[in-house]
Amino acid sequence: MEAPRIPVDLILSKLAEDTEKFHERVKKGSDVLLDKLDTQIATTPYDIEYEEDRVKLKHYRPVTESSLKTPLLIVYALINRETMLDLQPGRSVVQSFLEKGIDVYMVDWGYPTRKDKFITIDDHVNGYMDNIADYILKKHKVKKINLMGICMGGSFCVMYSALHPGKVRNLITTVTPTNFETDQGLLHIWMKHIDVDSLVDTFGNMPGDMMNFGFLILNPARLMIDKYVGLLENIGDKTFVENFVRMEKWIFDSPDVAGETFRQFVVDCYQKNLLIQSKMMLGDQRVNLKKITMPLLNIYGRYDHLVPPAACDLLSSKVGSKDVQDDCLETGHIGIYVSSRVQNKLVPRIVKWLEERDTIKKTKRKKAATKTAKKAEEKVVFKRKIKGAAV
Repeated sequence: MEAPRIPVDLILSKLAEDTEKFHERVKKGSDVLLDKLDTQIATTPYDIEYEEDRVKLKHYRPVTESSLKTPLLIVYALINRETMLDLQPGRSVVQSFLEKGIDVYMVDWGYPTRKDKFITIDDHVNGYMDNIADYILKKHKVKKINLMGICMGGSFCVMYSALHPGKVRNLITTVTPTNFETDQGLLHIWMKHIDVDSLVDTFGNMPGDMMNFGFLILNPARLMIDKYVGLLENIGDKTFVENFVRMEKWIFDSPDVAGETFRQFVVDCYQKNLLIQSKMMLGDQRVNLKKITMPLLNIYGRYDHLVPPAACDLLSSKVGSKDVQDDCLETGHIGIYVSSRVQNKLVPRIVKWLEERDTIKKTKRKKAATKTAKKAEEKVVFKRKIKGAAV
């Protein structure tokens, strides 16, 4: 029997071909990396209109006439930065809102220092957020704002809306954890067993770098290997490299979280699940979700490994509002804001939802104006009749 022959020539030919392709990719990559890269993030123009301690309020400069009378306040999480919503030109949630005529404000929580370690959730919600809301209400001479929260910032917005329902016209929550009694997602399992007292008592504030490392090892194959393999495969694509660097800048720009805030969020939310049960206390006030009577749009991602659907979808059945909508998008935790495919659905969806509710208000205002005009006309007719009778 003849021994099988090894196709050495074919193997060498393929090896030479791959080597040539590799050299070509390295050369293109070298050209891209040595060229000037545009990796700026958060480039949409804005003004800082309010400051308190480390917290700032950004007001984005309008690019068209406002389509809504009510301004929108966006509250990001304390983990990572709000720049996620304005990561790159042409794929920016903030830009898209402005182009749709939304008047956008956004909270920049800043970078906590050691003096902030005793700042609580109550300070964030009933202090900073309430002061910012009052500033916007006074500036625009309106009684209510539209409020949009993201992740942990969404949890804060839920608390704020329950405690200050008279100041919120419409509430939008995106990838917002409110039900922590779920085993979906490794993060929820870890947080139930974490010794948060030891961490906060040791570090003061919860270090952003430590949290970042924790998020990376939640999915190490994708977040620590796959994405860098993807970079090497696309190293000759300048646009790909620029966007990759922008994302890396955002990921590793991780502020610490104020110690007492982190402690209460872990204990009251992850370990005791008090928020969804309306048992959570901020200072001496109970966060009663039944007091959320304004319209609620609750958006989350089906493949979110940090805040899975089970952590989000219970909220709509626990609030007091009758105008509630859930919207589960086919995306993950970050993709909801950076994927062009999802972003093309997210922003129009929110804008349409807001416009429908402002339209209702406009109709009411129109009816009220018509009623007032009719009454004025009746008074004029009545006066004419009186005058005629007197003559």
